[in-house]
Amino acid sequence: MKDVYINRISVFFPNKPVSNDDIEKYLGVMNGKKSKSKNIILRNNGIEKRYYSIDLQGNITHTNADLSASAIKKLFEKQPDELRKIDLLACGTTSPDQLLPSHAVMVHGLLPETSNIEVVSHSGGCCAGIHSFKHAFLSVKSGEKEKTVCCGSERMSPIMKAENFEEEILYLESVEQNPYLSFEKDFLRWMLSDGAGAFLIENKKNDNNISLKIEWIELCSFANKLETCMYMGAEKLEDGNIISYHNMNMQEIAQKSVLSIKQDVKLLSENIVEQGFNMLKGLLENKKIDINEIDWFLPHISSYFFKNKIYDVLVKNNISIPYDKWFINLKTTGNVGAGSIYIMLEELFNNNKLKKSEKILLAVPESARFSYGFCLLSVC
Repeated sequence: MKDVYINRISVFFPNKPVSNDDIEKYLGVMNGKKSKSKNIILRNNGIEKRYYSIDLQGNITHTNADLSASAIKKLFEKQPDELRKIDLLACGTTSPDQLLPSHAVMVHGLLPETSNIEVVSHSGGCCAGIHSFKHAFLSVKSGEKEKTVCCGSERMSPIMKAENFEEEILYLESVEQNPYLSFEKDFLRWMLSDGAGAFLIENKKNDNNISLKIEWIELCSFANKLETCMYMGAEKLEDGNIISYHNMNMQEIAQKSVLSIKQDVKLLSENIVEQGFNMLKGLLENKKIDINEIDWFLPHISSYFFKNKIYDVLVKNNISIPYDKWFINLKTTGNVGAGSIYIMLEELFNNNKLKKSEKILLAVPESARFSYGFCLLSVC
């Protein structure tokens, strides 16, 4: 089996960063009134800047495929002829531009410099990006491919615009209910950001720069034990089951803002940290990894609210990692879901922070139905 390396990392963000004060200038307000929960949520999540693929007039400036293709092109901006040499493209996202064709083939369509290559789409929540990463990694590891590209991206801003909830607000008013957006929908409007990140993965390391050797990638789902927590294109029933938008008429879809993204916040807080980071203890034992060997810890978090909670679970499991080894850039990039782990690693990789022989542990929790991804990298 081949050794496999991340040799380049790039990111792409649309437009200028949006401050907390300007969010509603882009997303709009509900029923002419500012959100009651916005400031509380922002205070807890610690995000100060994020990026949107819309302008102040509400016009769409980038598709998700645009974001992904732009990040991939940046991998090759110094060697543009290399784009035609890649032999696999794997893209993961929660928010494709359409149901069909798949996201990755739309990205491929924006890369005419490439050849007729294998193209793979991974959908879902935050782990979609690391699923694409693992597919690209294993393709090179097996010797089937030599030069692969994987990408994680999100474009959530268009579905968070206030105009998408007007029908629901009007319906609530008509039946004399409180005309405010429910918390599970309003919560995520202040959490999410647009952007994309990409890796170039090869079977030889760089000659004149550092590379990241991929030691292993492990993924796990707890959907067999836990009900759905984050969902889109569906409604959650009181018994915990999900009803698809396919089973609703157009009026129901509009009146309940079914195509928006929602989260069961209580279920999230009770499970997201415990399940995945309890699992990490056994994973490190099986891999015979001493936690003290880890030099950098990159946990994807949706909110700084979870930082201390993760630390406490690590301590409880005797795998504590001191905060001075943590690297998180949520504050300045926002939560880019499937793209966040790429975006964190890019900043670490391209800013002269890494030294040869250091080890990096990546952690990606996904709340959709509680999936987790972990990866160990060695700087070489």
